[in-house]
Amino acid sequence: MGVDLFEAERLLLSEAVEPPLTPQDAAARDQVWETAVRANPSLFDGPVVACGGLRWAGPRVLRLSWVRVTYRHYALRRVPGASALPSLFVNVVQPTPDGRVLAARMSPSTAAPGRWQLPGGSVEPPQEGRTLDESALAGQAARELAEELGIVAAATDLRLWAVTRGENGSVGLTYLAPALPEAALRAGFTAAAEADRVHGRAPELDDVALVRSPDELAGLAGPHADYLAPLVRRHSERV
Repeated sequence: MGVDLFEAERLLLSEAVEPPLTPQDAAARDQVWETAVRANPSLFDGPVVACGGLRWAGPRVLRLSWVRVTYRHYALRRVPGASALPSLFVNVVQPTPDGRVLAARMSPSTAAPGRWQLPGGSVEPPQEGRTLDESALAGQAARELAEELGIVAAATDLRLWAVTRGENGSVGLTYLAPALPEAALRAGFTAAAEADRVHGRAPELDDVALVRSPDELAGLAGPHADYLAPLVRRHSERV
């Protein structure tokens, strides 16, 4: 099973309700989660958004329903016979003026140690009184750039560039950022990592690389996010 890539330019968003669980599945989920936390105490059961459904609503327009869950919900993936909603995340294609794309490697303390991916993270639910809309999603993508790479970009500087559905059903909303020189990207990454250490936090990323094609990407040792090669290929074909 490969990665589906949708060339969407707009999203229509609506909130849905988490499907009910049987008591048996809920208990099994909790057991899996507690075992995972014992193995990696940095895991936390914070609020997050899952994908309730994804379908075309018109030319280059996708209708996406979203559901409030916590990270514990995804432990259902390891419960035989249970069904977990797909995760929903934002990520950013950060190019350089010469057409390369920044790939980042996850730190050993994260849930995916050593994995190469785009900068980004899980979608968070809106605060009370606010709405999860296209502007809010772009804002979350901009925040990930600032936190992980020290790059300051306004939400209006980012545009929805692609939507992916991965091998496990996870849905990614990919934004394209304005091009920046390699020196600025590396300086921002170094500064962001140092700021994390100063505040007693382990940086989420421990390395970055700039790649021009899937062939160059293949030279990065370690696991790769399933969406990474298709998105690097798409970018290389458009520059």
